[in-house]
Amino acid sequence: MKKIVLKIGGMTCSACSSGLEKYLNKQKGIKKATVNLVLAIATIEYENLTKKEIESYIKMAGFKSLGEFKGLDDVHSTKKDKIKLIILGILILFMMYVSMGHMFHLPNIPYINYQNPVILSTFLFLLTIIFLYYGLDIIKSGIKNLIHKIPNMDTLVMFSVTFSFLYSFYHYILIIFGKTTSLSSLYFESTCMVIYFIKLGRFIENISKDKTKDAIKNLVQVTPTYAILKDKNGERKVSLDEVKKDDILISRAGDKVAVDGVVTFGETYVNESFITGESLPVLKKKGSHVIAGSINYDGYIEYQAQKIGKDSTISEIVSLVVEATNQKSKIQKLADKISGYFVPIILLIAIVTFIIQLWVGLSFQVAFVHLVTILVVACPCALGLAVPLVVVVSNGLCAKKGLFLRNSDVLEKMRDIDTIVFDKTGTLTLGKLSIFKIYNYSSYQDDELLNICSNIEKNSSHPISTAFEIKRKLTVTNFKTLNGIGLYAVLNEKEYYLGNDKILSNLKIKYNYKDNEELVKQGCSIIYIVENKQVIGLIGVKDIIRKDIKSCLDKLRKKKIETIMLTGDHEITAKKIASDLGISKIMANVLPKKKANYIKQLVNNGKKVIMVGDGINDAPALVTATVGISVNDGTDIAMDAADVILMNNNMNNILDLITISKESYKIIKQNLFLAFFYNLCMIPIAAGLFSSYGIEMSPMFGSIAMTISSITVVLNSLRLQRKFKKREKK
Repeated sequence: MKKIVLKIGGMTCSACSSGLEKYLNKQKGIKKATVNLVLAIATIEYENLTKKEIESYIKMAGFKSLGEFKGLDDVHSTKKDKIKLIILGILILFMMYVSMGHMFHLPNIPYINYQNPVILSTFLFLLTIIFLYYGLDIIKSGIKNLIHKIPNMDTLVMFSVTFSFLYSFYHYILIIFGKTTSLSSLYFESTCMVIYFIKLGRFIENISKDKTKDAIKNLVQVTPTYAILKDKNGERKVSLDEVKKDDILISRAGDKVAVDGVVTFGETYVNESFITGESLPVLKKKGSHVIAGSINYDGYIEYQAQKIGKDSTISEIVSLVVEATNQKSKIQKLADKISGYFVPIILLIAIVTFIIQLWVGLSFQVAFVHLVTILVVACPCALGLAVPLVVVVSNGLCAKKGLFLRNSDVLEKMRDIDTIVFDKTGTLTLGKLSIFKIYNYSSYQDDELLNICSNIEKNSSHPISTAFEIKRKLTVTNFKTLNGIGLYAVLNEKEYYLGNDKILSNLKIKYNYKDNEELVKQGCSIIYIVENKQVIGLIGVKDIIRKDIKSCLDKLRKKKIETIMLTGDHEITAKKIASDLGISKIMANVLPKKKANYIKQLVNNGKKVIMVGDGINDAPALVTATVGISVNDGTDIAMDAADVILMNNNMNNILDLITISKESYKIIKQNLFLAFFYNLCMIPIAAGLFSSYGIEMSPMFGSIAMTISSITVVLNSLRLQRKFKKREKK
């Protein structure tokens, strides 16, 4: 079995991607095809085929292969689409006014009115040409899918706008030749309204697609663009493409590690928090593994390249994110399935109605009007708006709560959540080092001792230095960084050492207290303070638990939602934090791939899982979970990979999200019911079944009825907002 990922051109909507996917899966030699509209790629598993043959299938389906997928194009802005919708929306209102205003006795517009039929009809015709050009992609898609026997919503739209336009164009010609009575048979506005509402629905649905592309682009940019290669000719800068396995590379203080590898010489502390979630720097020495993108803090190392290109840790994370974006939500699959039956049934009803009415003796004009009216009235604009409008309203509600929803799947999935998995560093905790406790054995006051340490630490680039704040500036001289040990400085003519317990052994100093054991139990990193070769104090530095997290966890437990801690941090630290928060289930020392696999296992076991994280290391787990939530002060990658961003970092708002999602999903189901119930009621009238009772419908009123159905869906969606306003007042 072979696998290829191809870049696809010509896809504009979900109808395109689902149509191409269905077509490819029917072809001989293709075992499985998944089309990703967001990234515009097709992932194809195949046997006994060539790349050229696969690309010919894509061409036959009406699309174009742009070659193998290697990177991401620039993200396209939706600003132009928004401007088009606003301008065309104004034109739609103007068309409605000039074509139907006389029914409501509204003032006539000079020249463009029913007293000037040729000018009026020409004006409507020209505007319709603009809208047909605007909706050309929909028409093309409808034709493609009809040819390949997979008719969808676009096919129905194509028929309705084509028939109503051709019928109106016929009567427009009659008007030009003097038959002004044909003015009442023009349905140009029906054509325009159908196209506009479909475009509006798709615009709302597609707002967040480019964000996913941007997220993966940012993830790739974590690694540097070059490396320092050491060979027999010395040192030289090379691009990452030039690096080969087993090459010796160099990393100095402040550099990013270029590729995954193994240290062959030197020692340094590196920041791997974007991968492991570990908030503290990690010592790397000979034999240690280093990860591409990690930051070298204070030393010099040489390392042998091991994993490069597609095999690197970052590339694995990218693959996991891309794979997750290929998955379709249940509601999308349901919509695809419904459209598979709905469209052929509507087409069949329209054609059968037309044939029967001709057979029973009705005129061609009457039968054709009924055919067009059925297609217009059954056009699924309300269906297209049913989900995205609720997403917009929900986003507004969530924004007030500090929640940003990135896609409509959240509304479907959050209602059944039974498990929440939290990352530790930066999620349950602030992810920022703070001074936890001072043990003072000197004659200095605590503030004075702390200020001495702060003045020394602020000369260091080590992350622990961020926990210190200078209260009063002191003169520090002879400052030195002792790699893997700590710091040295002279202050007030006294020698000071700040660092880990290696300082004690190097200076042969005895430490006779047990306070260090207490700090270890509390999950602290310990800084020994040595003055003139005497230990004068200890400082415990640790990450601080978020203030609101305890109340959030208590409420989740009351709702019988299981809470789990999943972290790349050390087990001792993780257990301490979990104990303080009452979390009984933890997994520590977990790398990104294992995090994603753990989440995947929970999901496969039937759990509905929220993953809450903040770092690049959480990205695969965030997209693998049922719903991924990122805190706002996390990395851009984590936020872009998540379904939800917690803007104000208040964990209690996760509970609000669960409530909003449950109510939103109810509204979505109501909207879908209204959209189909409308068709059930309107189609018999459009078909002329009640003509004998004086109840008839023209394409013009069919377009009005179609608009009313869309407005009904809009108003029902807004009811969600009113409902929550009442709840807040209570």
